Amino acid sequence: MEEIKPNFSKLLLISIVASFGGLLFGFDIAIISGTVPFIKDYFNLNELMLGWGVSSLLIGCIIGAAFSGKMADKYGRRKMLIVTSLFFAISCLATGLAYDFVYFFLVRMVGGLAVGAASILSPMYISEIAPSKYRGRMVVLYQMAIITGILISYIVNYLLHDIGPNNWRWMFASGTFPSVLFFVLLFFVPRSPRWLYYKGFHDEAYGILSSVGGTANADYELKEIKESLKQPTIGLKKAFAPGMRHVMFVGIVLAIFVQITGINTVIDYAPAVLEKVGLELGDALFYTILIGVVNFIFTWVAIFLIDKAGRRKLYLVGSTGMGISMALLSWAFSRPEIDGIMVLIFMLIYLSFFTACIGPVFWTLISEIFPNRARGIGMSVSVLVNWTFNWLVVFLFPWMLTELGGSLVYGFLSVMGFILLIFTWFYVPETKGKTLEEIEMMWDARKLK
Repeated sequence: MEEIKPNFSKLLLISIVASFGGLLFGFDIAIISGTVPFIKDYFNLNELMLGWGVSSLLIGCIIGAAFSGKMADKYGRRKMLIVTSLFFAISCLATGLAYDFVYFFLVRMVGGLAVGAASILSPMYISEIAPSKYRGRMVVLYQMAIITGILISYIVNYLLHDIGPNNWRWMFASGTFPSVLFFVLLFFVPRSPRWLYYKGFHDEAYGILSSVGGTANADYELKEIKESLKQPTIGLKKAFAPGMRHVMFVGIVLAIFVQITGINTVIDYAPAVLEKVGLELGDALFYTILIGVVNFIFTWVAIFLIDKAGRRKLYLVGSTGMGISMALLSWAFSRPEIDGIMVLIFMLIYLSFFTACIGPVFWTLISEIFPNRARGIGMSVSVLVNWTFNWLVVFLFPWMLTELGGSLVYGFLSVMGFILLIFTWFYVPETKGKTLEEIEMMWDARKLK
């Protein structure tokens, strides 16, 4: 058989297409930030109703995350991504046509189904097709896509904020085009080789692995896949049996803390917070673009470091920096006269640590720490928990900021950052440079079978 050499360009293109799910994830999550002042007035919402409106997407995310892993195991990763792209397109267009709050809430939930599914399917697909040497960087492309989607949404919000009374409708509807593009591009990428092998398509799986990683890599990975899949795929009940309990615990705790350390208080509510501390709405929306730019720049730092410094070290640095920066925000809100620019600077410091160290590494870790036989259910549970706590934070934040004050709220988020530091030190292993099967054997070596 003729030897096939690794084709990094092909791997990169495939990963970029799969990462479009992240771009739409970021766009749908963040587009709401610029619409908050307008939908609050249009639908006549109080603080709790506003929380429901902003968090409506996240309720759909919880449902999408709950079912997409199992459906991906049954129907395939690529096929479910195609369905997800259609849900994105339908939701963006329908939200732009919302005529009352109930309709708005429901169609945003449809978009949430897509976001929740994409948050599992895109990193899962990339991790299963990329050789271990490049897997960290390829999965971080997904985080880069999320950040790009967030930045695009901020720019769209700023450009459309003064075009008239229907500005918020155009903000939401603008996501239809990238959704359709994602749908089309998915027909040009292969199916997941690990899913194919599990379903009995061994030759096709080998061909895909060799086409991106070379013959030697395909031989090695296929041998390990074969060994790892000798045990049957497990369901929810067995996922929490003694053999799996520890890795599920790690995945769930990481999923909780990536939310309760405060990221979506910045991503979803930055314009509202900056307006609250004295900035004009137009200025607040403009500065939000700066937040998107910082996100974008520091994601490149993550791409450069994740396969060099490693996942664990980045988590330790990131959780420390996030805890300190949230403490600074708490201090800023305790001052008699709050300086809006100072609040913005502390937000940017927080984002630099989150984006360079935590956000990308979280999605990489949960796409690789679970054994092959449990990856679908393991990622589903972790991402379901992630979206549940995302919803709680986004729903409660406007009310908490008003009733409890910024100093107490950001102080709590600071404490959560330092707790994450302690958890990482004791429980999170290093996975850089290991194949998915080697990571599985690492857990087995800890007597977790």
